[in-house]
Amino acid sequence: MSPETGAPDPDAPMLLTPGREQLAAATRRLLDAVLSLDADDAVLTGAARATERVVEDLRVAGRPVAGWASGDRDRHHAAYLPRSPLFGVLHPAAAPWTWDIHDGRFVAHGTLGAAFEGPPGYVHGGWVALMFDEALGVANVAGGHPGMTARLTIRYRRPTPLRTELRLEAWTTGRQGRRITTVGTLHAGETLCAEAEGLFVDIGTDRALEYFGERRGAPDPVDPLP
Repeated sequence: MSPETGAPDPDAPMLLTPGREQLAAATRRLLDAVLSLDADDAVLTGAARATERVVEDLRVAGRPVAGWASGDRDRHHAAYLPRSPLFGVLHPAAAPWTWDIHDGRFVAHGTLGAAFEGPPGYVHGGWVALMFDEALGVANVAGGHPGMTARLTIRYRRPTPLRTELRLEAWTTGRQGRRITTVGTLHAGETLCAEAEGLFVDIGTDRALEYFGERRGAPDPVDPLP
């Protein structure tokens, strides 16, 4: 995906395959089971050994995905959304949520399980912040205003419940030069759990290439605020 336009990159690696998606879903269920199911220690030890064997089989038969396992910054942006920690179908820790764009708004629905827990029975506030950062960023790209997060303010209204249908919305409210303002809400039914306001900055093509594109060498430190 282009860092400027959000357009798919035809040269992106084929990461979104049925096998990888199935493996991510199974790993997601394993994470939830580790945190929420009780069993005899012998059963748990057997499961751990079986998991280790699976990981070793993958290491022997697999190969690094270009630009990811190596830490290389020359990565393809079209690979990002499937790997999103919020709604990426290839991310083992993602919910994942279903989402769409309606009338310029990012709208997502989903539930969060044990892996997202903070206070007993509720979502960790750090996950709520991550959800807003992802949602506001996607809303900006969908509206033609991609940018990097400069400031994100979260107001926690109510604890966000686990294993409950949630609705996450985000939309761009304005732009002045390179500054983009975006807001979002998180609901459980009719209850407003949290709301956010973010300031994003359009860093321009040259800076985007330095951070995410094909240019070599570390980018110079920069304050993203104009």
